[in-house]
Amino acid sequence: MSQDSRNASTTKAFVPYIPSGTVLPEFSWRAVLIGTVLGAVFGASSLYLVLKVGLTVSASIPVAVISMTLFKMFRVFGAKDASILENNIAQTAGSAGESIAFGVGVTMPAIMILGFDLELIRVALVSVLGALLGILMMIPLRRALIVAQHGKLKYPEGTACAEVLKAGASEESVAASSPEAKAEAAAMGSQGVSARTIFAGFGLGLVYKTLMSAFRLWKDTPEKVFGAPFKAGSIAGEISPELLGVGYIIGPQVSALMVGGGVLAYLVLIPMIKFFGEGMTGALAPGTIPIAEMSPGKIRSAYVLYIGAGAVAAAGIISLVRSLPLIVNGLREGLRDARGGMGAAVSKARTDLDLDSRFVFGGVVLLVAAILLSPSLHMNLLGALLIIVFGFLFVTVSSRLTGEIGSSSNPISGMTIATLILTCLLFVFLGWTGDMYSPIAICVGAVVCIAAANAGGTSQDLKTGYLVGATPRYQQIAILIGALLSALVIGPILLKLNDAATVYVPVAQVASAPLTAPASALSATREGLHGVQAESDAHTYRVWHKTDGEGAPAGKYLVDDQGRAVWLVDPGINGQYSKRPDGSEVHKFDAPKATLMSYIIKGILDRKLPWGLVLFGVMIALVLEMSGIPSLAFAVGVYLPLSSSSPIFIGGLVRWLVDRARAKQLAHRALTEEQLQAEGDKSPGVLMASGYIAGGA
Repeated sequence: MSQDSRNASTTKAFVPYIPSGTVLPEFSWRAVLIGTVLGAVFGASSLYLVLKVGLTVSASIPVAVISMTLFKMFRVFGAKDASILENNIAQTAGSAGESIAFGVGVTMPAIMILGFDLELIRVALVSVLGALLGILMMIPLRRALIVAQHGKLKYPEGTACAEVLKAGASEESVAASSPEAKAEAAAMGSQGVSARTIFAGFGLGLVYKTLMSAFRLWKDTPEKVFGAPFKAGSIAGEISPELLGVGYIIGPQVSALMVGGGVLAYLVLIPMIKFFGEGMTGALAPGTIPIAEMSPGKIRSAYVLYIGAGAVAAAGIISLVRSLPLIVNGLREGLRDARGGMGAAVSKARTDLDLDSRFVFGGVVLLVAAILLSPSLHMNLLGALLIIVFGFLFVTVSSRLTGEIGSSSNPISGMTIATLILTCLLFVFLGWTGDMYSPIAICVGAVVCIAAANAGGTSQDLKTGYLVGATPRYQQIAILIGALLSALVIGPILLKLNDAATVYVPVAQVASAPLTAPASALSATREGLHGVQAESDAHTYRVWHKTDGEGAPAGKYLVDDQGRAVWLVDPGINGQYSKRPDGSEVHKFDAPKATLMSYIIKGILDRKLPWGLVLFGVMIALVLEMSGIPSLAFAVGVYLPLSSSSPIFIGGLVRWLVDRARAKQLAHRALTEEQLQAEGDKSPGVLMASGYIAGGA
C-alpha cells in the first residue's frame, strides 16, 4: 500500500468529536469578542515575560477555560450556553496574542538598542503584517499537515486544548457528539474544568505583586554578594508569581537547565573574571573601568552578557541545524501535499471547508505590497523579497515542527537568527553597511519571526478544531480577527512598558565635561520627558542619537536650544541606569533575545562586537551539545539574571513534585509518558500558573 493510500485510510477512519454532518452554533461575534479580548490580555502578559526572561507560555487552554466559564455565567441572564464549537472559536481568536507578543518582544526592541526610536507605527505595522502573513501562508498547508498527517504529527498543545474543550462541553454538545466520542468518554470518565482556578491564580498574583511592588512591604529581589575568597560571586531571587508560573508550565527539565546557566554566570564566570582581573590597573575592553572597581552587575554588563549572547546564538543555530532533516522533509512533504491538495477534488464536508484560495493568495500579495510601500518600514525591494522567501520557508517549517515537537520546543529564535545572519551577510555583500540598513534588517527578521510563530500557533488551533469537528473556515476568520486586534494592541503596550522603566539621567552624571551635539545630528522634532520625571522638567528638547562612546556613552540625548545635551534617555528595555535622580528605583527589562538580535546586526553590519567574548559563549554551547545536554535553555540562563531564573527553577521543582504525585494517582490507567505529560499540561496546576502569570505581569 502506498504512503498516500495509508494516509487516506487513516483520514477516513478518523471521526471528530462533532461529526461533519452535525451542525451546531459555531461562529458568533460574542465568541470572537471574548476570545479577542482574552487574547489581548494574555498577549500583554506574554510580552512582559518575553522582555523579562525571553519566554512565553501558550494561552489557548486558559482562554478556552475562561471562555467556557463566561458562557456558563451568561446563562444567568438568559443567554444560551455555548457549544464546544463556539468555545473553540473563542480560544482560536484568543491564541494569536501570545505568538505575536513573542515575535515582537524578540525583535522590535533591537531597533531601540541599536540607537533608533521605537516608533509606534513601525511596531504596529510589523506586528500586523507578520501576524496576518503567517496565518495566510499556513492555511494552504492545513490539509497536508493537519488532515493527511493525522496520527503522525501530534500537535501536543492543540491536542491538550481539544481535551479541555471536550471535558467542558455543554449538554447540547455532548448529545450531538459522535458515537466514538461517547464511547471514549464512558471509558475514560469525564472531568469538568473550571476557570475558578485561573481566576484564583490571577487574584493571588495581582495582590502579591501589588503589595510587593506598589506598597513595598517586602524586598522583591533578595541578594547575597560573597566576599573573599569568593569575591563577586552572588545569588539572588526575584520572588514574583509570574516567574514561578512560568517555571511550573515549562517543567523541571527546562527550568533546571536555565538555572544551571545562571549558576555558571554568577557563581563561576563573574567570580573568575574578578579573580583574574582584580590586579589590573587599567580598564579591560569592552569594560570602561578597572575590574577591581566593578560590582557583579557591572562585570555581567561588560563581559558576561556577550558570552551569554554567543551561547544563545550558537544554541539557536544548533537547534535549527539539528532540525534540518525534519525541516527539509517537512518542506518537501508540505509542498508536495499542498500541490496534490490543490489539484485534487475538494471535499464539501463542513469540516473540510477553508477560506477561498483567491482570498488567501490575494491577501499575501497585498501584505507584501504594504510591506514594500509603507514609509515607516523604510523597506526596499530586496527586503520585501527576503520576507517572502524566508517567510514561506519558516512558516512551512514552523507549522510542521510544532506538530512534531510542540510550540514550546519550536526553534523560532533559531529561525530568526538564521534570517538575520543571512540578511546581514547579503547586505554586506552588496555594500549596505551603514546605520540606515540596520532597521531594514531587523524589520525583515521581525516579520519572519512573527509569521513563523503565528503559523505554529495557527497549526495548533486548526489541530484542535480538527479533533473537535470545527469548520476550518470559521476558525481562520476568527484567528485573523484576533491576530489583527492583538497586533494593534501589542505595540502601545511595548512602548508603555519601555516608558514606565525609562530613566532620564542628567548628562553631568555620565560625562566628565559639558557635552555639545553637532547641529547636523539634531532631529527637527522636539521631545519632552515622560512619566514621573516630567513633573520636574516640562521643557521640550531636540533629539540627538549619539553613535560613539567618546566623552559620554552612546545613546539618545535630549539637547537644549544652545546645543548642550541635558538628559541621557536610558530606555526601560536593556537600559543601564535603574535609579532616577530622586533616588527611586525602576526595574529594567533585559530583553535577552532582542539584545541578541541587535548584537548580530551590529556585529555583521558595523563589525562592532567583542568577538572573543562571543566565541567563549559559542564554545560553552558546543561543549554542552557534545556532552549530550540541550544547550538553548542553558544558554538563555547564562544570559538572564540569576534572580530571574531561580524562581523559574522553583516553579519547575514544584511541577516535578506534583507530576510525581499525579503519576501515582493515575497508575491504574497505565498511561504512557506522553499521555502523562498531556494530563499534566491540562491540570489545575497549569491553570493556576497561567493565572499567576496574568496577575503578576
